[in-house]
Amino acid sequence: MSIKFGPEYVRAIAPYQGGKPIAEVAREFGLDEAKIIKLASNENPLGMPESAKVAMQKAVADIGRYPDANGFDLKAAITAKYDVPAEWITLGNGSNDILELATHAFVQAGQAAMYAEYSFVVYALATQAVGARAIVVKAKDYGHDLDAMAAAITDDTKLIFIANPNNPTGSFIPAAELEAFLARVPPQIVVVLDEAYNEYLPPELQYESISWVRKYPNLLVSRTMSKAYGLAGLRIGFGIAQPAITDLLNRIRQPFNVNSLAQAAAVAALNDTAFLQRSAQLNRDGYRQLTQTFDALGLEYVPSFGNFVMVKVGEDEGAGARVNLALLKQGIIVRPVANYGLPQWLRVTIGLPDENAAFIDALKKLLS
Repeated sequence: MSIKFGPEYVRAIAPYQGGKPIAEVAREFGLDEAKIIKLASNENPLGMPESAKVAMQKAVADIGRYPDANGFDLKAAITAKYDVPAEWITLGNGSNDILELATHAFVQAGQAAMYAEYSFVVYALATQAVGARAIVVKAKDYGHDLDAMAAAITDDTKLIFIANPNNPTGSFIPAAELEAFLARVPPQIVVVLDEAYNEYLPPELQYESISWVRKYPNLLVSRTMSKAYGLAGLRIGFGIAQPAITDLLNRIRQPFNVNSLAQAAAVAALNDTAFLQRSAQLNRDGYRQLTQTFDALGLEYVPSFGNFVMVKVGEDEGAGARVNLALLKQGIIVRPVANYGLPQWLRVTIGLPDENAAFIDALKKLLS
């Protein structure tokens, strides 16, 4: 008789599957790593800004010591950029850390957390990890149906996740609709507004979610440095909320959860507006490059407000896996989304112009 360790709800968790690493694809298919194109993990194709590299090099001199557990310099940079007090900030080992901290802080086993169908898989994993009940609200046009989410709130709902823009579908909720929803949520329920792709929004769609934090004590805004800022490998994110929320998050986070190099790089990147603007422009150009091709091929795709596009590559249930495998054999890594219940679709990160072109050429050959 084998011994089963841990609670059943933990054993039932399917581990998170990230985009395939380049080295793994090279080994699996006998390819040259240097020729492989990765468009799977929504990374910034420009890499990290030079300003962040310089800051990291300076920080290396002190790497034998523990990092600043309170992240004074980084919090000061966030305070200056977003005009919030330092005590409103929680630093995370990526924004994923903030999402998990919120779940552990505010939801107990048997209580409920809510999120939309086709929203970031970590919401489900974090909910399951604490033994909570998931309220999964059916999507509307591959995005959040806020009216349905408001109607689905129960007496034991403790946490609501909203991603804007959404991953993996790329959908976007206009500011007025989002604030109207926040006003409808009972004040004892914490709302996590996950804005991992906020920096990619065009200027006319940008909104001041931080101002909502001042108005709604139950709102936690989550941001990451992994996408537009190009620091994915350093794992750095942060949350902004009023002290009633941040005090609890900081009680349960690991004391040195953000390393010294990540903190130094993040300070530099936050102040590098030229790099951020370049990243956003490259993304807009790449989006047009991909979607014009999808239009020409007659492929359905979801209009995206992030740095990726989700495209339907066939009508049968095996379409996504089949096309994904064929692309892998040609050294092009994209992201199948069958684990989201979308087996006919692939999510394609927007890359450099030549990377997008290589993907387009390969896709055309496969679908011809």
